[in-house]
Order: sequence, then C-alpha cells, then structure tokens
Amino acid sequence: MIERMVRVYITRRRYIMHGQRIEDIIGEVLMGDAQRNAFEFVAYLKASEMQFEREKGYWEDKFYWTVCYKGEIVCTVLIGTTEHSAEPWVVWSDSSGSKWYENSPLPEHLKEIAWENVDICGGGDVCGGYCGNPRGICKKIFGRDFNNVCLTVFKFDNPNASAVECLKNMADIRKNDILSNA
Repeated sequence: MIERMVRVYITRRRYIMHGQRIEDIIGEVLMGDAQRNAFEFVAYLKASEMQFEREKGYWEDKFYWTVCYKGEIVCTVLIGTTEHSAEPWVVWSDSSGSKWYENSPLPEHLKEIAWENVDICGGGDVCGGYCGNPRGICKKIFGRDFNNVCLTVFKFDNPNASAVECLKNMADIRKNDILSNA
C-alpha cells in the first residue's frame, strides 16, 4: 500500500510538470485488472467522440477528468487514491440535473449493476455539502425509487469488467440524451 501511495505521489508530481494524458496516468498508476478496465473504458469513450478535460481548482492537483460530449458532462473519472476514495479509480455520473437515467432502456443485469452503484449521500461528509442537499434527494433510477441520492447519482469504485460494460451503456444513454436535447 505504501509503495502504491509513493508511486501515485511521484506520478502526480511528474504529471503536474509534464501534462500527461489520462492513458499515461492509467499506465503509471493502475495495475492489473484496474488498469485493463480503465484503459477499456477510456478507449470506448474516446471512440464515442467524447473529450477529456482536466479539472481546475480543488481537483487540479489530482488525476481528475471531466468527460464531455458536445460540451455537456457525461461523467468524471478519478485515477489514484485521494481523500475522497481509497479505490484505485472511480467514475461518477454527471450531475447535470438531467433525468436520463429515470426510465432509460438498459438490460436487467446492467440495471442491477447500476443500482448497486447508486451514490447514497454521506450527509455532506464526502462533498462537504457541495450539493446543497446534506441528506441527498429522492430519485427514480432505471425504474426504481431511491432515497438520499447524492447529486452525482452514480459512483463506481474500481469498476470491474461487468461494471465497465454498464458504464459504457450508461455513457451511450447520456450521449443520446445530449443529442435529443440539442
């Protein structure tokens, strides 16, 4: 664990100085299945004409990207551990206020994966109350009602191959939502 933390720190310092791409960071920071799954997800998003933008401000010194399609947020990707997650990589859904996930078509086995990754609000402990709803909000997600949902709706910690399949389908649904509202 300490070796991985040192590697992430050294990589962060090198990244800040050289401005590496997300693929470079995945290759340096992640290992094994985490690396393979992250590469697959990023390649899929890029093949789907999505752009990766480095975050500024608070997230600037972390490996954090906003993924956009036609200027609209699809998801965010964090590589490496931070005070927000001990997982090697994390994907959050957009927080656009769109209701693309309410009743969208998704195979049942992928709905189950999505439901397992609904981001239940931690009472402002994680986001510091950023969302303005310290207890979360009620949302309908792929036909099922949830209480205390965070602004981001979904948080996939260290997604495995099945979760990456779900994320790719969800990215397609969000992309279609963006196109239909253009």
